[in-house]
Amino acid sequence: MKDSVIAAQQTPTAQRTTRDLARAAVSGWLGTAMEFMDFQLYSLAAAIVFNKIFFPDVSPAIGLIAAMATYGVGYVARLAGAVYFGRMGDRIGRKKVLYLTILLMGASTTLIGALPTYATIGILAPILLVALRLVQGFGAGAEIAGATVMLAEYAPVKRRGLVASLVSLGTNSGTLAASGLWAVLLSVLSEDQLLSWGWRLPFLLSFVLMLFAVWLRRGLKESPVFEERPDVVDGVALARDEVESAIATADEHEGSVLAAGIRQRKGKAFFLALGLRFGQAGNSGLVQTFLVGYIATNLAVSRSVPTDAIVWGSLLGFVTVPLVGLLGDRFGRRVVYLALTALTVVVAFPVMLLITSGSTPGVMLGMVLGLNVGVLGLFSLESVTMAELFGSRTRFTQLALAKEIGGILATAIGPVLAATLTAVTGSWWPIAAMLVVYSLITFVSALLAPETRGRDLVRLEDAV
Repeated sequence: MKDSVIAAQQTPTAQRTTRDLARAAVSGWLGTAMEFMDFQLYSLAAAIVFNKIFFPDVSPAIGLIAAMATYGVGYVARLAGAVYFGRMGDRIGRKKVLYLTILLMGASTTLIGALPTYATIGILAPILLVALRLVQGFGAGAEIAGATVMLAEYAPVKRRGLVASLVSLGTNSGTLAASGLWAVLLSVLSEDQLLSWGWRLPFLLSFVLMLFAVWLRRGLKESPVFEERPDVVDGVALARDEVESAIATADEHEGSVLAAGIRQRKGKAFFLALGLRFGQAGNSGLVQTFLVGYIATNLAVSRSVPTDAIVWGSLLGFVTVPLVGLLGDRFGRRVVYLALTALTVVVAFPVMLLITSGSTPGVMLGMVLGLNVGVLGLFSLESVTMAELFGSRTRFTQLALAKEIGGILATAIGPVLAATLTAVTGSWWPIAAMLVVYSLITFVSALLAPETRGRDLVRLEDAV
């Protein structure tokens, strides 16, 4: 055992070419794009047609609730997927898990498009829909975390923030692609065509994207960091008792390296990451979900204005995300985190004044600012900082859990709380106050966190 571990520690640094990095970057971007496209395709379908084709024997209101409930079960499955695939990724490697997650997501999404409807097989149709939604969520629960880990571990140290930010760009790409597909369908098909066969097209077309993603990941090399880990022997991480045995027989230096990864008390890095995630996820739930409905319902503007603002804000995000990644590489993660969250706190009330002004330019400008400063900018930083906070032995698992738990808590609770507070007060100020609170949580977390820029990602222990 000792000889195996020492040999693993003395393995030369894993070499990756520019082509390998490019393949990893495209793979990470494409997987995240698929994840967000799949979920956006489903959420739009749930709102537009699923209540009519899978739940036709109930009232329209109950049918919509049932369709949205099938959307929600995917988030429950995501947490289970984060645990299962996160542990697998830390144990047998990032590449194998990313191959499995893309297959699960792509296959389940494609099969949704092939499902028989309620009119054909009755109650079995919505049951199958829920089952596929669970499979889709199970795979997605580790996809964005795995892609983040892979890109961070592949990237050159001085450009780690920029390269890892490409994962964040996948969210824009997927959301825009799904929204565009549905916009085309709604504009060219009649309602009868849409309900009979048109709704299937976006799901079936995702099969082509899945084939490309699977091909891309089959040729992807394993993360160089995983290969260099001192607790990995023959491509598999040693169990805790095996590492303890190796520590007992290793020399002082080798033993200390291994001991750092398994004897460190866990928790600090995880809760800091959860705090970093909370601000971005909470602001996202308010800006991208709640405000879209709030504006359409309460302000005298066209219902298309808030959705158009999200589209324009997402397009601007293709500049914001890599720019923030570059700033993090230049000045460090903490200072950029502190600047962005402080800026969000400062502009929260002015942004809401713009949005509630009732003018179309005001709504557009406020939404675009809120999305890019308080959501996408933080997402860009989150991608690299969370990966750097965790040690390589548990990086995949901890990152996946922090993302999913933070997302569920902030994104699920935020819009409901905002709706309640605005109804009780009859005003918009609770929305601005929530943006401030969410951002302050991330500000404090960034203040307490160590600077992680340039950290050696091969180290087994967390940064704190």
